[in-house]
Amino acid sequence: MLETTMKSFGKKLIRRRVVDLSSEETRFARCLSILDLIALGVGSTLGAGVYVLAGEVAMEQAGPSIVLCFFIAAVSSVLAGLCYAEFGARVPKAGSAYLYSFVTVGEIWAFTTGWNLILSYVIGTASVARAWSSAFDNIIGNHISTFFRNSTALHFKNVLAEYPDFFALFLVLLLTGLLAFGVSESALVNKIFTSINLLVLSFVIVSGFVKGDVKNWSVSEEYYQNRSQEALKSGITPGKYGAGGFFPFGFEGILSGAATCFYAFVGFDCIATTGEEARNPQRSIPISIIVSLLICFLAYFGVSAALTLMVPYFLVNKDSPLPEAFKEVGWEPARYVVAIGSLCALSASLLGSMFPMPRVIYAMAEDGLLFKSLSRVHSRTKTPLVATVVSGIISALMAFLFELKDLVNLMSIGTLLAYSLVAVCVLILRYQPEMGSSSKDVEMLEVNGSEEEKVIMNVSVNSNQTTLKEKFTWGSLFCPSAEIPTHTSGLIVYISTTVVSIMITVLCGILAQEGKALMNGNIGWVVACALLLGISLVITIIIWRQPESKKRLTFKVPALPVLPLFSIFVNVYLMMQLDAGTWARFAVWMAIGFAIYFGYGIRHSVEAQTTQQSQLTTNKPLNSAGSDPNPDTAI
Repeated sequence: MLETTMKSFGKKLIRRRVVDLSSEETRFARCLSILDLIALGVGSTLGAGVYVLAGEVAMEQAGPSIVLCFFIAAVSSVLAGLCYAEFGARVPKAGSAYLYSFVTVGEIWAFTTGWNLILSYVIGTASVARAWSSAFDNIIGNHISTFFRNSTALHFKNVLAEYPDFFALFLVLLLTGLLAFGVSESALVNKIFTSINLLVLSFVIVSGFVKGDVKNWSVSEEYYQNRSQEALKSGITPGKYGAGGFFPFGFEGILSGAATCFYAFVGFDCIATTGEEARNPQRSIPISIIVSLLICFLAYFGVSAALTLMVPYFLVNKDSPLPEAFKEVGWEPARYVVAIGSLCALSASLLGSMFPMPRVIYAMAEDGLLFKSLSRVHSRTKTPLVATVVSGIISALMAFLFELKDLVNLMSIGTLLAYSLVAVCVLILRYQPEMGSSSKDVEMLEVNGSEEEKVIMNVSVNSNQTTLKEKFTWGSLFCPSAEIPTHTSGLIVYISTTVVSIMITVLCGILAQEGKALMNGNIGWVVACALLLGISLVITIIIWRQPESKKRLTFKVPALPVLPLFSIFVNVYLMMQLDAGTWARFAVWMAIGFAIYFGYGIRHSVEAQTTQQSQLTTNKPLNSAGSDPNPDTAI
């Protein structure tokens, strides 16, 4: 009895969402073009960090080689972007990484992903609103903070902010109203902010190359000594010299800087939540993700190059790098242009943080994992009104009361976990057998498909029953007999991906915590890493040898299984570098989430109801009323 109960409970945790792709009906308004999606991705990703982050990394970690840091970070982010792009083409529905996990690895992982995405978006919204308020206050001479600090101070140190931020509260509520009013209106405002931001950054890049000096990329020790003495006389403390030249802090500095710069590319995943609001999402979502990441890379690369050309890396002001750089070259009035750009960047970033949040909440509520009332869609505006208002109020209150400095790292865990799971899902789903083909897919293939594709479709349909009967043998690990995925090959990939993910997690833990011991040649840790790498390599080869799905998609991740696995490695390694306090807060947040899931979601899940209905109709005759001889496509 206990064994049966445990099996039933386990099946509930890993039940997977079945998505009907034969119908394009949606409760949302399909009004977002590719340009809207690109602007959303760029606006969300290219926030105020571009005006601050380059200075911090250049001065303390990488020097002029910061341009390589952004390149490495961009490549790592593109790996995650490619995985999102394939799922955008495969499952064009609202929900982003939450839905992708639900389709592939099961309900409990989907809830974990969605719950952490909500946390990331709430904290992201609140922290950006605080940053906007602080930036505006700085421009007008800190009058706002001085007034509230003197009249409404909060005396709860390390718990609440120094003073309640009414400006941030008003800003979040204003944008909540805009998002509730309509998607097209929000997209228009976002395009305006993003366009101004890109114009300002273009001005910075061109100015830097015009007024910059290439000698600042090859600093000598003598030059460092002379400039440092001048800086000290002016009351400026210069940074470290390192080894000078283009790589003052060596290869280790480049890797450290790249890890910091990686977070500058977080935000593009908001595009994946627009699956039910984008026109032709299977084409527009993949294109928008890749193009937005490319634009962000060019902006970060150009700004960091311009900054280090205008000012020697050891004299960069890490708190206000660009205004001080323009002051250095005699263009001090340009600081006002930079101020306008930073406010527009913060505005676009704020919209980018707020836009996907209600859509993830809506998707989870629609599936029954969160309270059903959160899935209501307004009949006129076609927006998830209740989810938008609730998430906006929570974010506004957090921006109003909390400083959020200690909570910002929680954003990283949620985002990196989502990136990792999407990469795992792409890897698993590419090697699974197709469950059927809709009439729409067949019709499109007849019209547009090549002869080779028609043969592939024919083979996959006609040999489906045969291939499902394939039995497991040890030889099938490296030499599978079938040319298309079977249940056996799919199970091999599922188990192999699970094992290699565990190996990568352990390896990343060792690299993050015992890096110095490895650099010093500690035999035990070196052998452990070598074993983990060897096992991971063998499992990677096993996955590579299995037959891939021949399903036609508008975009596919290239170089499977290497690219998704490398993406998982990068994401997990960055997660392992977060401090113990962050992991403790993560555990508390997950405890709250699991209380909701096991108390409500597991019983109200739509998939649970679907399973019960299918069990009731199992014994019906094939041609009875309500049966469908032509089932819809399901994933």
